[in-house]
Amino acid sequence: MQGTMNLRRRLRVVLAVLGLLVAVGLTGCQVDVGGQTLPSPYYLSDDVQYFPPGPEFKLAREAAAMKQAAEEQALQR
Repeated sequence: MQGTMNLRRRLRVVLAVLGLLVAVGLTGCQVDVGGQTLPSPYYLSDDVQYFPPGPEFKLAREAAAMKQAAEEQALQR
């Protein structure tokens, strides 16, 4: 009887350890650093996001419109 109880306890411990390892392996850990999520368990298979560089001055159209409005006001005076 003692041997059966000991075997069952060992089996429970082994199953608990295996379950814990599977749970840890499937969840992964992610950390948000500077807007990036690092590391993901799938970081090798994730697609890479690329954002092409835009204009240096983001308000070019607004600046041109303000300049045109100032010129029109100067002509009206």
